[in-house]
Formats: sequence, C-alpha cells, structure tokens
Amino acid sequence: MAFKEIIDDFLNRNQPRGPAAEESFADEPFGEREIFSRIENRRKYQEGFYRFIRHPLRVMIEDPVTVLFVSVPVALFLLIGGSASLVMSYGPGILLTTTMVDDIFVFALLIAIVPLAALDLKEALRVSSIEASLPNFFRDVAGMNDSGMTLPHAIHIVSEGEYGALTPHIRKLDTEMSWGVPFVEAIRRFGKVVNTPLAERSVDLIAHASSAGGDVSEVLRAAAHDAYEFFNLKSERRNGMMIYMIIIVMSFFVFLFVIGVLSSTFLTTMAEAGEAVAKSGSSQMFMGGVDLFLYNRLFSHSALIQGFFSGLAAGVMGEGRVLAGLKYSAIMVLIAWIAFRFFI
Repeated sequence: MAFKEIIDDFLNRNQPRGPAAEESFADEPFGEREIFSRIENRRKYQEGFYRFIRHPLRVMIEDPVTVLFVSVPVALFLLIGGSASLVMSYGPGILLTTTMVDDIFVFALLIAIVPLAALDLKEALRVSSIEASLPNFFRDVAGMNDSGMTLPHAIHIVSEGEYGALTPHIRKLDTEMSWGVPFVEAIRRFGKVVNTPLAERSVDLIAHASSAGGDVSEVLRAAAHDAYEFFNLKSERRNGMMIYMIIIVMSFFVFLFVIGVLSSTFLTTMAEAGEAVAKSGSSQMFMGGVDLFLYNRLFSHSALIQGFFSGLAAGVMGEGRVLAGLKYSAIMVLIAWIAFRFFI
C-alpha cells in the first residue's frame, strides 16, 4: 500500500460518520490537505538541495563533494576580485610584471580544494575504520548466536564492545531490535546508515540469505569472511602501490631541485653576462639577453601544474580515487609556491 493510501485509510477510519462529519472536520486544527502539505515539506527538506540549505555542515560531512558549493564560489570571488583590484590599482601591466596574480591564483586554488581534501580524508578514515571492524562484528554475533543466544540478545552483548567508527551504528541496531524491528529490516537499515560499499554488500548478502530461510549464524560467518578478504585485498593493493606513490612524490621534488639549480647557477650566470655585455656598449647581444624573471615565472607555473596533477595521479594509484589525490595536490602546490617565492 502506498504511503498516501495509508494516510487516507487512517484519516477515513478516524473521521466521524454522518451529518456531523463536516462540522467535526471543520473543528479540527488541521485538515487532510494541511497534513499532506507538512509531510511533503518535511520530506523536501530531508533530501537534495533543500537539505543542504537546512543542514549544510552535516551534508558536507556525509558527502564531501557538496563542500564545493561553498569553496568554489569563495575561490572564484577571491580570484576575480583580487585580480580586478590589482588591475584597477596598478594597471593591466601588473599581470605581466609581478607574480601577485599567481599568488592570488594559488590561494584561490587552495581554498577550493583544501576543504574537499580534508573532508574526503575524514570520510576515508571513517570508511577504513568501519571496514576493519565489520568482519569482527559479524563473527562475534555469529559466535554468540551459535552458543544459544537469540539474535537480539547477541547483538545487545556485542553492542557493549568497541568497534571503532562502527560502534554507534551497532548500538542503534541494538536499539531497533529491542523495539521489535525484525532482523532483516534492521540489518538493511544498518547497511543504509553505515553507507560504505563493503557494508552494503555484506548486508545485502545477509538480508537475502536470512529472508530465504538460511542459518543466520552461517550467513554471518560467510559475510565476515567475505568482508575480511575484501579488506585484506584493499590493504594489499594500497601497500603494493605505495612504491609508485613514492616515485611520483620524489619525481616532483627532483623537478624542483633541478629547476632550483638551473635558475640559481646557469640562468643567473647567463643573465649577469648579458647585463655585462649590455653595459660595455657592445653592439653584439649575448644570446639576445636572458629575462630571469620570465624564466622563473614559467618554471613556477610548470611546477604548480606538475604538483597538482602528480597529486591526483598519486591518489588514483594509491587509493583508486581521484579525490583521494587532492590532499597530495594541495601539499605539492603549497610546497612549489613556497619554493619559488622564498628560495628560487
């Protein structure tokens, strides 16, 4: 039966019959239309953009990508406003003669990606903690169920233990089952609230097997084994790809070192030689002159670009996600900016 049909049935059952019905309904503080309006209003603010407006911090923690709704406009405001302010104060030539615009761009980029990188890291740590604890939880419940305990009692005993980020979800599962919610329905809600790929996969396996009438203990034990193998494979992949992440990071620092040596020795010497030739009044130009500022600015741009995309590549190789590389990108971009502003 649809949700609206259930409400209609409830209202029809509780409305008075006969001639006094209309008069009684008029005396009610809210009519049927008002009830449905409030229900739709509440549902609207529990999903989508309206939920983000009402609970922005909670939504950003649950779904880190939504922080871009805030960070990107702030970054664009800084970039456009800062650039326009420089042009209005010093003229268009400021864009080519100083690195102030580059600094504004770097700060705007960091403002755009650092909140997303931080929230994504927090979510990755939460998922990792849950995936590490999930096999132990299923195995403990299966063991207690085998010893003769009922499922609600077994989950109640297990909920008193410590399972990292999974603990509050287990205690909520225990509360629901103590209220008489069936195990299959409660475990499906558990998987939906935990909201990790491994939890959803394990919960789906347990719910289908339990609905088919299988031995719950065996199903839980199989889910625990599957979750353990999945977590192990994920850890082995991360450890195996660590060497490639190190190579990416080291290549970035080697690039900075080579540029630093090139700029401080070769290019500086060439620029000084060109100036000496120009001061001597010779008609010959030494390689047409060397604009050290232009070369350093080009090198700075190339280092920033390499740092950003090297970080993304490190995230894909190490964790299999582009978003996971944003934290490396932010660190490398900041290091490149500091190197060129204070050391090169």
